Amino acid sequence: MSDLLERLRGRGWRMTAQRRVVAEVLDGEHVHLTADEVHARAVDKLPEISRATVYNTLGELVTLGEVLEVATDKRAKRYDPNAHRPHHHLVCAQCGAIRDVHPTGNPLADLPDSERFGFTVSDVEVTYRGTCPNCAAA
Repeated sequence: MSDLLERLRGRGWRMTAQRRVVAEVLDGEHVHLTADEVHARAVDKLPEISRATVYNTLGELVTLGEVLEVATDKRAKRYDPNAHRPHHHLVCAQCGAIRDVHPTGNPLADLPDSERFGFTVSDVEVTYRGTCPNCAAA
């Protein structure tokens, strides 16, 4: 059973066939699929699943905090099931590929008090941009 499925079952989330398939599609390391990609893969497993069901399920998973909605550029939002381990993203500026990265250090500590403008900072999102090996080789 996938990590996401285990977490959802542990929360008592009602596991319909459609929800299970969406969770299975999202399972894995470095998964950052768009809603359309989730739908296409879900249809392979459950042909009758609708686009609306996929979108609604993704919305529920984001609301539950079990999936992160990632917007790294002007492309479609992507869905990241790695919601419980702090991480940043490495994004290819050419093809849009995304990888989770876990640098050491504390980016919250890197923001000096003088640059916080009275904010109580609770979270940091860091996106590293570059060119992936596939695009660099092309």
